Amino acid sequence: ILRFDDDQIGILKNGDHVVDVSSVIRHRAERGPQRVMEVLIGDFDDYRGEIEKIVERESGVPLSSVKLLSPISRPSKCLAAFVNYLDKPGRTVESLVIEFFHKSPELVGPEGEIELRDIPPVAVFQAEAEFAFIVGKHAKNVTQENAMDYVFGYTNFIDGSARGLGPGGNVFYMMKSRETFAPIGPYIVTKDEINDPQKLDVKLWVNGEVKQDFNTDDMAHKIPRIIEWVSSIHTLEPGDIIATGTNHRGLSSFQDGDKVELECEGCGRLTINIQDDLKRTWARTTRLEHAESGAEGVQTPQLTGKYAPS
Repeated sequence: ILRFDDDQIGILKNGDHVVDVSSVIRHRAERGPQRVMEVLIGDFDDYRGEIEKIVERESGVPLSSVKLLSPISRPSKCLAAFVNYLDKPGRTVESLVIEFFHKSPELVGPEGEIELRDIPPVAVFQAEAEFAFIVGKHAKNVTQENAMDYVFGYTNFIDGSARGLGPGGNVFYMMKSRETFAPIGPYIVTKDEINDPQKLDVKLWVNGEVKQDFNTDDMAHKIPRIIEWVSSIHTLEPGDIIATGTNHRGLSSFQDGDKVELECEGCGRLTINIQDDLKRTWARTTRLEHAESGAEGVQTPQLTGKYAPS
């Protein structure tokens, strides 16, 4: 399921065509783009038969001829996991406290841009590959046993980070919750299309080079536990997005002109671009490579541009 052009709703057919199914939602103009998706997701069982008839009848238009938008416009909640992968020796589920943070709900769609602002004294900008799920219905105090009933579907999610900020202020908020730091897409895959969401390959490329390559089976707190925990704190609604974390070992800098691609198995490929008016540069080493080299600090240092060491 995707959004395209002028907030139309489409279904990807045969992998390369888009069928417009916007007509299934009545009073679209009055509802607005986000409310339309909430209605479609929350009442999908009611709409599915009509959607399938349209898709069977219509050939659609080439995918290459439309502009894809973020599949969710502006969710009421966009949450991301804090340290949720067993990516260090000795790390266990028991040793990781479950925790989430808010991302800006102004989401970036396919071929959009992450903007690297003039932020002193940021150490490095990074993009984190994440597998995300879409909430399908009103969820409050859900148990793990019933949690998957509240999942509508899945999508690719990139968690942008401006690392090394501080001291002073709410550093984590300034690092994670900036505009353009939450690209998703290219579409939503309904949960019946993914056999096991806890056994999916996740890969992220920067300019064609694989930087992150891991599997969701290494996730510490699985999706049912996530839903149980988050829904005990606040109510989730149809269209809310929850990203499930990343394996940090492959994180690397991203900088002006970069092409970043993310593919969670079965969810298509999300492509975004990086814009930095200051043209700052960093070494291309991953976090793991930097650590193994014995270099100082957690992050690779800035090489050129404003705020680079003299």
